[in-house]
Order: sequence, then structure tokens, then C-alpha cells
Amino acid sequence: MKEFTKTQKLVFCALLIALSYIGSMIKIFGSVALDALPAYFGALMFGGPIGAIVGAIGHLFSAFLSGLPMGLPMHILVALCMAGACYAYYWINKKTNLVVASIVAIIINGVVMTFLSGLLAVALGVSPSVMGFVVPMLAPLLIASTVNVVIAALLYLAVSKALNR
Repeated sequence: MKEFTKTQKLVFCALLIALSYIGSMIKIFGSVALDALPAYFGALMFGGPIGAIVGAIGHLFSAFLSGLPMGLPMHILVALCMAGACYAYYWINKKTNLVVASIVAIIINGVVMTFLSGLLAVALGVSPSVMGFVVPMLAPLLIASTVNVVIAALLYLAVSKALNR
């Protein structure tokens, strides 16, 4: 596949951040939105660091557009977790394949991060109990995670195929 220059990667990163903003306006539930799709695509196409940057900024877009429903400290921590999830997607894809990476990314973002967010919510006083946070958030986050990851993977396959022609 074609290698991109640093300038091209910077331009694509800015474009992905803009697309993440648009995705953050497509809400599924509360602050849960389609902001991560560009981040997951960016991780696959341009590497883990770009995916991580776009993922963190995308979550903050969603959080701010929703009025920071869990408070700024909580959303900053979730943004850092989102950065880690996007980087993990890149790394797992590099070490295994796209199917395994996609399944793991959906589990990390939809299940693991929901539970971690529940722990953070209790620690920061946002929720009285972990399960009180996890139960209502699990289905929307799992759905959003699946949509974000699957579309990003399909887009990556299409773009990669077009670039290899």
C-alpha cells in the first residue's frame, strides 16, 4: 500500500477530526455517538497514534455537544480510554487480522470501557454504583461501538483496495 508523507498524514488527521465532529452530532443515546468511526478508520489507515488522537478528540466533541453529562474529569478519562481503544485496534490488526481486531475493539469499547467508565463514575461521584452506570449504558455503547468499528473496517478495506490498484 502507498506510504503517506508526514504532511499528508497531518492533513488526513485534520480531516478525520472534522469527520469525528460530524459523527459526534449523530447521537445514539445521550453522549454516545458515531464520533469513533473516523478514529478507528484513522488507526487502520494511518497508524495507532493518529487513531488515538482522533478518538480522544472525537469523544470530547460528543461530550461537549451533549453538555458534559458526566462532568469534565470523567469525560477526559473516557477520552484517554478511547485513545487507548483506537491504538489497540491498530496494534491488534497489525499482529493478527482485521476480523480479530474488529471483534476485540468492539468488546474493548462496548464492554470493557463501559465497565471501566462505571468504576470511574463511582470514584468521581457521578454514579452511586458501578452496575447503576453499566446497565443503562451497555447496550447503547455496544451498538455504537459495533457500528463505528464495522463501518470503519469496511471503509478501510475499500480504500486500501482502491489505493492498491
